[in-house]
Amino acid sequence: MDERHALLRGWLQQTLGGDFTMTALTGDASFRRYFRVTLQDRGLMAADVPPDKEDIRDFTRVTHKLEDAGIRAPHIHAADVENGWLLLDDLGDTTYLQALSPDNADALYRRAIDELVKLQQADTRGLPDYSHALLVQEMCLFTDWYCDTHLQCGLTESQHAVFGREFERLADAALAQPRVFVHRDYHSRNLMVLNGGAGGGVGVLDYQDAVVGPVTYDLVSLLKDCYIVWPEARRREWADYYLKRSPVDVGADTFMRWFDWMGIQRHLKAIGIFARLRHRDGKSGYLKDIPRILDYVAECIGRYPELDGLRRLIAELPAPRAQP
Repeated sequence: MDERHALLRGWLQQTLGGDFTMTALTGDASFRRYFRVTLQDRGLMAADVPPDKEDIRDFTRVTHKLEDAGIRAPHIHAADVENGWLLLDDLGDTTYLQALSPDNADALYRRAIDELVKLQQADTRGLPDYSHALLVQEMCLFTDWYCDTHLQCGLTESQHAVFGREFERLADAALAQPRVFVHRDYHSRNLMVLNGGAGGGVGVLDYQDAVVGPVTYDLVSLLKDCYIVWPEARRREWADYYLKRSPVDVGADTFMRWFDWMGIQRHLKAIGIFARLRHRDGKSGYLKDIPRILDYVAECIGRYPELDGLRRLIAELPAPRAQP
């Protein structure tokens, strides 16, 4: 048992005042650690967030905003800001990714879209802005970590300049959209199936990086998921379902253009992050997802002649490497 684990156990003992067991949950791409805390009459979740990595006050602020909007986020029972510890509701083990099948996908996605419409109307006061600079910075992860570090393809100064111009264009398009509360990772690994299935509720996790940003961002995260792919026709049906329930007042063609271009931005960012996880953090498991994400990018770029320069640049890259 490491020192932080022992200290966390001591804090839980003081907070709960009774017997409990702690079971570590499998880690992911994050530096955070989670433990299932089991008492005689209930189960809770403990989060260990090193304060030199993240301020848990961001998580608590966003949690309160989501709860006020009627979203089922894990309720905070206790927090120690100085040490980075949280005691939360346990929303179970069943993620959307684990539960989804061709038979239940329509019901689950419609339920998630209904929740997204509510989430987008949450209070945005005090949230960071999804700025032009941040949007471009995220896309630069693609050139820095995927192209230069992972593929080692040695982009020329001219190629970097063209990528830069295309990134600026995509960021401008994103900022032309209406602005709402943005979760930033509203996808199948961060949505929980509650109360036994599609007819039950949706639990929402991992929202501490919320911002004020483009209205299509979270819908892209959901429907063009980096971890599971559905036929384009189904994705379009679900996007139409969203548009009919959202306050966004725009034609379907304009909305789908926003959706597609936002997807390119998000997916370039995701590819860069997955390459960075391998080369900076030693986590290679996400490399297998990169070909799926590149397929999303190719699908969208081919639809818009004005993005032909970006299409050519990406087509010139070596094939993705699935191994370290």
